[in-house]
Amino acid sequence: TAVFLDPSEGLSHINACCQRISPKAMVAVRLLQLAKPFVSGLRRIPILFSPPEGEASPLCVADFPVGDDPALITFTSGSTGQPKAAVRTHRFLMAQYEALASAIRLEAGERDLTTLPVFVLANLASGVTSILPDAKISHPGFINAKRVASQIRRLSPNRTGGSPAFYQRLNSVPGSLISFKKIYTGGAPVFPSLLKTLKSASPGTAVVPVYGSTEAEPIAHIDTSEIQDEDWHRMDTGAGLLVGFPVPQIQVLILPDQWGGPMSNFSPQSPGKPGEILVTGDHVLKGYLDGVGDETTKVQIENEVWHRTGDAGSWDEQGRLWLLGRCSARISDSHGTIYPFTVECAASKFVSRSALISHQQRRLLLVESKSQISEANLKDLSAAVAWARIDHIRVIPKIPVDARHNAKVNYPALTKLIEKL
Repeated sequence: TAVFLDPSEGLSHINACCQRISPKAMVAVRLLQLAKPFVSGLRRIPILFSPPEGEASPLCVADFPVGDDPALITFTSGSTGQPKAAVRTHRFLMAQYEALASAIRLEAGERDLTTLPVFVLANLASGVTSILPDAKISHPGFINAKRVASQIRRLSPNRTGGSPAFYQRLNSVPGSLISFKKIYTGGAPVFPSLLKTLKSASPGTAVVPVYGSTEAEPIAHIDTSEIQDEDWHRMDTGAGLLVGFPVPQIQVLILPDQWGGPMSNFSPQSPGKPGEILVTGDHVLKGYLDGVGDETTKVQIENEVWHRTGDAGSWDEQGRLWLLGRCSARISDSHGTIYPFTVECAASKFVSRSALISHQQRRLLLVESKSQISEANLKDLSAAVAWARIDHIRVIPKIPVDARHNAKVNYPALTKLIEKL
């Protein structure tokens, strides 16, 4: 069983994961080897493999039955508590591959610049060459864009997958995206402003935002070329973020939002009505290691285990999925209930990053100062989101984001930050 750790989460996360399970051996780059004596979880690992730099390991391919033995263990970020161990069996990985291969249109012979580990696995099974960016991909929002652009010119990848923050950085180098035929981006909300920017930078490219999670990848996707003028208008005026039709291999339910407690209402929401997104399918994780975390995220409906994504969403009349934001970030006050993506999606037309929170019983829209927004633009933004009944728009130096993708707003950290300002 392979256990993958996310380096972007830091040594304390790695230590917590090693304490959660007890690895028998470690394959590590030199930097992590140097940290081993100082991290108690790593010190207990008896065997260390150190691959010679620049040398490829031999690959043995065998025909074996796909079973339910553990094949891969990864960890959630643990941003809301201890990291949860996600165990994928060989059968699960095969189902996930089949869902991904069709959703992201993998074709043998392609060259893929990828930052996402699950895509590398799918590439290996599809005859697609994986090109790992010449960058510290544990911090995709801070890569050396010129160095990666040089790598693109040299190796000519024709497709790519990564975080929105990765492409925001890469697009700072003119012409760096023009050679791609397919761009798949996800792991964080991909707002209309970025989709339009990517299409403008590479007009002939299929730009496809993919919605998924650690426990269910993929869930839904949409080619930007399929987004109509009416859809753009709806995203600008509070409908949320369009992520398209669910993939055929998954079932999606939208139930009344009961996040934070057990589910008791199982009546599906009608189109246009917000609710909590649940998913099930062969490539949806049915439980965590030793059941730790199952009590809050798994629910049984008609003898089937469903995963509570923690995301809020709604259906449109065509059966497409719209994201509204995290259920835990919803605001319920005297004006009613509102979800953050409805406002942040609309605000993305004016600023590079914003976040909606409730502070002292007031709706507060925070804007990063690096957006370089003028007083006139602030007035335009205020008018554009007047329907949300925002009490105050405030410009702050930085909005905290997640460590893994450098793109998702970290609402708990932001609330603590506002208390200090």
